[in-house]
Amino acid sequence: MTSTSSSRSALIVGAGFAGSVVARELADAGWKVHVIDRRPHIAGNAYDELDAHGLLVHRYGPHIFHTNGERIATYLSRFTKWRPYEHRVQGVVDGVAYPFPINRDTLNLLYGLNLDEAGAAEYFERVREARNPVLTSEDVVLNSVGRDLYEKFFLNYTRKQWGLEPSELKAGVAARIPVRTNSDDRYFTDTFQAMPAEGYTRMFERMLDHPAISLALGVEFERRAMTPLYDHVVYTGPIDAFFEYRFGQLPYRSLRFEHEHIVDMERFQETGTVNYPNDHAYTRITEFKHLTGQAHPGTSIVREYPEATGDPYYPVPNVENEALFKRYETLAKAETGVTFVGRLAQYRYYNMDQVVGAALTAARSLLD
Repeated sequence: MTSTSSSRSALIVGAGFAGSVVARELADAGWKVHVIDRRPHIAGNAYDELDAHGLLVHRYGPHIFHTNGERIATYLSRFTKWRPYEHRVQGVVDGVAYPFPINRDTLNLLYGLNLDEAGAAEYFERVREARNPVLTSEDVVLNSVGRDLYEKFFLNYTRKQWGLEPSELKAGVAARIPVRTNSDDRYFTDTFQAMPAEGYTRMFERMLDHPAISLALGVEFERRAMTPLYDHVVYTGPIDAFFEYRFGQLPYRSLRFEHEHIVDMERFQETGTVNYPNDHAYTRITEFKHLTGQAHPGTSIVREYPEATGDPYYPVPNVENEALFKRYETLAKAETGVTFVGRLAQYRYYNMDQVVGAALTAARSLLD
C-alpha cells in the first residue's frame, strides 16, 4: 500500500503505554491511525476504574509512576494533572513489618541495633558475601547484604514471584531494588514521583482523543489479514506470538489478582504496599487509598498471586530466555513495515517511563 506522507496509515496493536504514545505521536504528525486491543478497555495493565464502592483501583495491580526523565514527565503532563505521591513499602518477616527496601532503620529494628549511617555501611560491608562476577540476582543480593537478609527478604519472595531460584535470574532483577544506609524509606528516589490525578485510564482517554485516531477494543490481531491494509504496523504484544511461536514460546510470568473491599475500615495497612516474602501464596497487598488520596469510610485492597500461566506480565530474564528472544529479535529486524515496541514486544522488564521513552523513540524513527 502506498500513500503520501501526509496521509500515511498505521495499525497500532495494543492500547497500553507503548501503543498509545506512538498512536498520538503519529496522529499529531498527520498519520491516520487505527488502534486495536484484545481487551475491552484501553490503558493496558495500567487500567484503573472505580470499584463498586467508588474507590479508584488498579485492576492489574499497583502502577506507581516515577521517572528521572524530565521529557517523559513533561510529555505525559499534556494528558493529565498529577497528585504528588511517594510510594512506601514494608516487608513482613516473622510477623513484623520492616521498611523495604532495606535501610538503616530495617537493620536497627530487625537486629535491635542503633546504627548511624556509617554504622549501617560498616554492617553491610561486614556481612556481605563478595561475588565476582555478579551475574545472577542471588549474586547481587548476597554481594550487597549477605546471607541472613537475603533469606529473610529476598529468597522466598523471588521464588514466589518468578517460580525460579534467584540464582536462575539475571542480575538486573534484583538490581532494581536498592539497599540504603540512611533512613530513606521511599521505594523510589526518582526526581518525579506522582500519580495521574484522575487516574491512568483518564490519561489514556485524553492521549487517544484525536480526530486521526480510531479505536477498536476486544479485537484480536490477525497478522495476515490486517497488515496489508496499512502502511505500517506498530506491534506491542508478545513477540513470539507475532511469529506464531516459530521457535517455541517465550516464558512470561503471570499474575492473579484478588480484589477485596473492607467496610468500616479507613486504613488496612501503614504503607501503600506490604510484601510477604515468607508467608502466604500471595507476594504483596496494596491498599489503593494510599495511592489516590481518596477519603472513604471503607478501603479497597488487592492481593497478588504470581502464576505460570495466564496473561503475560513479566518477561522472565535469564540467559536461556534471552537467547530465545534474540532469535525472535532477528526475525523482527528483518520484518519490513513493522515496529516492535514495549515490554512484551522487546522482552524487557521495562518500567512505565521506560516504555514511554521507547515509544517516543520508535515514533521518531517513523517520522524522520
